[in-house]
Amino acid sequence: MRIMAIDYGDARTGVAISDPTGLLTGFTTVIHTRNPETAVQKLTELVHAHQVEQLVLGLPRNMDGTEGPRAALCRAFAHRLEAASGLKPVLWDERRTTVEAHNILHASGKPMKRHKQTVDAVAASLILEGYLRFRSPF
Repeated sequence: MRIMAIDYGDARTGVAISDPTGLLTGFTTVIHTRNPETAVQKLTELVHAHQVEQLVLGLPRNMDGTEGPRAALCRAFAHRLEAASGLKPVLWDERRTTVEAHNILHASGKPMKRHKQTVDAVAASLILEGYLRFRSPF
């Protein structure tokens, strides 16, 4: 079962798709758009192209677990995505994924100014990895 994890943002949306077994992260990309409808359209195209069967959408929570305005935008985006793709996204706590993604990129030697290009895909990969670990019976 292919699973797609999404790190939805204002200007960039990170995407990570598992391998066919649903055990490992396979494909990653970043969608560059400020228009939520365009993001939904491109995500739906990826769902069909990669035969995705489940969506996981990062839900931004505050460090104390409460939800702020970004979480409300994310929930609204989840409804749009479900209507377009026919798949109901699982909302997954994404606290600290972007911070971790920057740390990973920094540790790999990427210059700070180049982080913008890939940080959202790395964050989506971290969301996917967390979800896959949660699902794993091992």
